[in-house]
Parts: sequence; structure tokens; C-alpha cells
Amino acid sequence: MKQILDFIPLIIFFTLYKMYDIYTATGALIIATAVQLVVTYALYKKVEKMQLITFLMVTVFGGMTIFLHDDNFIKWKVTIVYCVFAAGLIVTHILGKPVIKGMLGKEVTLSDDKWAKINHAWVLFFTICAIANLYIAFEMPLDVWVNFKVFGLLGLTFLCTLFTGMYVYKYMPKEKKEEQE
Repeated sequence: MKQILDFIPLIIFFTLYKMYDIYTATGALIIATAVQLVVTYALYKKVEKMQLITFLMVTVFGGMTIFLHDDNFIKWKVTIVYCVFAAGLIVTHILGKPVIKGMLGKEVTLSDDKWAKINHAWVLFFTICAIANLYIAFEMPLDVWVNFKVFGLLGLTFLCTLFTGMYVYKYMPKEKKEEQE
């Protein structure tokens, strides 16, 4: 259920962009992201930091897009969010408390070097996505960027998550694997 909630603002953004324009879609994205936070909190009594960061960025850059009637701001939001996520992973790793281990470590036991590899892979992923977004957002037509933002980045995130799961599964203790099967 929670994963579905995460994609509703994106679906609303895409649909309204195709039906109207980037400004209507951006306004709806801001509202849908705010509603998503409220619903997430109501259902789970908790909101993740990533959701809060995304909401703040959507509100600031989306607001600037609408107020200044300039779609460049919403395009920059994607790159900045990915850079913030990559930087956050780097900082938490340096501090010795990798966020990825904190999120998955309750479910899976891995050595610190394996967690570090997963962390580095996600830093690389977020960095590549940030660079790709910059290129596509400012060198391609708006339609191409919207499709990339909605489908390309979503697909890439799914693949990175899948590869992370396969990597984690490979190093899980045998008894844990048997429990899961």
C-alpha cells in the first residue's frame, strides 16, 4: 500500500501534464505530495525523511515554476533531489551510520563492507540520474523530459532496487534464504 502512495503524485503529474500543461501538472503535484504526506502519517504514524525532503523540494521548486511561469525550476528539482539523496548517503556513510543499513539492517544481516558497497551503488545511481536529468531536461523537448521523469527514472529506480535485492539475497545466511522461500 505504501509503495502505491509513493507513485500517486507522479501519476497525477503525468496525467495532468498530458491533459493540460506543465503548470497545472506542477500545481497538482504539490497538492498531491502534501496529501500523500498526510495520508502516510495517518496510516503509519510516521513520515520518512526522503518524503519530507521531496515534499519541500516539490513545494519550493514547483511554487517557483508556477509563480515565475518557468518550467526550468521543476526540471532542476529532480536533479537537486537526487544530489541531496546522494550527499545524504555519503554523509551518513562517513559518519558510520549508513542510511541504507538503517533501513534494511533490521531485516537483513550483512557485513559492513557489503552495506558500504550497496551504499556506494546507490550514490552512483543517484548521481547518474541527476546528470541524466540535467541533460534530458535542458537538451531535449519538455515532452521527452516528462516521459523520462515519470517512466525512465521510475524504471531505473526499480532496476536498482531489484539489483540491490539480488545482491542482498546473494549474501544472506542460508537459513534466512530458506525462511523466505
